[in-house]
Amino acid sequence: MKSFKPLFISAVVALALSSCSPALAPIVATNPANIDKTPLKTTPLKEQDLKRWSDLDLVKDTVPGMSVDKAYKEFIKNKKGTKIIVGVVDSGLDIDHEDLKGKIWTNKKEIAGNNKDDDGNGYIDDIHGWNFLGEATNENLELTRIVKKGSSAPNYTEAKAALDEKKAEMMQYKPQMDMISKADKAVKEYLKKDVYTLDDLNKITTTDNPSLVQSKKIMTSVASQMGPNFQDDLKGQLDYVYGQLNYNLNVEFSGRKTGDNPDTMDMKFYGNGNVKGPDVVDALHGTHVAGIIAQIRGNGLGGDGVVANNVEIMAVRAVPNGDEYDKDIALGIRYAVDNGAKVINGSFGKDFSTHKEWVWDAIKYAESKDVLIVFAAGNDAKNLDKEASFPTDTNNGTSVADNVLTIGALNYEYGSKLVADFSNYGQKNVDVFAPGVKIWATIPNNKYVFENGTSMASPNAAGVAALVRSYYPKLTASQVKHIIMDSGTPISTTVAVGEKKENVAFPTTCVSGKIVNAYNALLMADQMSKK
Repeated sequence: MKSFKPLFISAVVALALSSCSPALAPIVATNPANIDKTPLKTTPLKEQDLKRWSDLDLVKDTVPGMSVDKAYKEFIKNKKGTKIIVGVVDSGLDIDHEDLKGKIWTNKKEIAGNNKDDDGNGYIDDIHGWNFLGEATNENLELTRIVKKGSSAPNYTEAKAALDEKKAEMMQYKPQMDMISKADKAVKEYLKKDVYTLDDLNKITTTDNPSLVQSKKIMTSVASQMGPNFQDDLKGQLDYVYGQLNYNLNVEFSGRKTGDNPDTMDMKFYGNGNVKGPDVVDALHGTHVAGIIAQIRGNGLGGDGVVANNVEIMAVRAVPNGDEYDKDIALGIRYAVDNGAKVINGSFGKDFSTHKEWVWDAIKYAESKDVLIVFAAGNDAKNLDKEASFPTDTNNGTSVADNVLTIGALNYEYGSKLVADFSNYGQKNVDVFAPGVKIWATIPNNKYVFENGTSMASPNAAGVAALVRSYYPKLTASQVKHIIMDSGTPISTTVAVGEKKENVAFPTTCVSGKIVNAYNALLMADQMSKK
């Protein structure tokens, strides 16, 4: 799972429909004809709207959301769906979160705590899913693991160059982080509190302690620049830099604690049933992803999940603080498939893959069981048609299966800033875009935060896929994939992409040239199901 740096795909419609009836005319309920005209009409977002902007509608609200509100008000209404299990392959899940009550998958064939494999699936006490990482939290990047194997390892030269570059970058950040960390500690000790505000800093008036005066000056500057939540943001930056140097890029560190060899498939049943992980706080990413899909709608606690009813989240812990192992991902996908998931979300990614064929085989296995997989495109602001990112459903430019959606991230500002500045893109390798900036959702211990990333865009799209599969269960995974691509709202405006913020026409950023639209997807699914 890639963290952010400090602040500082496509078959034509006919192929998708070839198994049923002649191709249907695209359904576009929202007419974008006047959207791209200038001057562009925009709607400033209030804080409460920002917390649920992905539910809004581009035409009605001039916000590039997924028209989820419209789907519920004008289409779903009193319709009854079937239960859909969504597998969330991620960092873990706070299954006790207040806003996920009733939304957690339970393996009814397993008896909790008896230390037996009651259902015979090979996993002991897998009550709410499985933890393939066991007690581990921190891990190397894949490039670090390649370098550790020595110069004879495949891709060693490229991995070593990338490792040296990343370490040099982090070492540039480290002195500043050290200085701020020291100042933060000094202020906390003086105030005798772990949480303090800018007002608390202003009340420090002593002048006979030069070190404290300097610490106050440093932290006042930090607080002024970062805003009221500066301590949380600062912790994220400190964790990122120190985590990179101590774990991700450290060839002396080994995080694996499961007793298996991640380079062979000889041992497949490892880990444990504790899907929260050793410390639930480290399940922040997975809990946020799960909340985007399934947090309770309209209860006033957090955001509104895409799927209001008929959804259960199956937790598959396989993504550490560092790069995931291909083995864990492949087995995690197979676990979710074998235990009933019809949609799987994978919000993770890396630049190198040593056993990509294992993941491809898992994708093809999921396709054989009619399971849709939704992957995040990645947060490196790169063109995936030119630079690889893993996991991927393509082998030398050819799709290995037709059950994978790769999702880019949208910003909430329509216009040139529509594509999130960090989002990967690619006319051949990113399928469609969904909201991924300032997404408000659950994190452990009954808390909520805004998060950014294709990690957030992916579960937004996965939630729409779950809606379609719930109300139209006879449609195949491939059909649902193409419904989401084909029914999206087409965008023709010019957008800025990549690190250099190159101006390109939106249709060149993804296969579909569209953004996800839940209302349209349900309309198209309804029409297809009647055929």
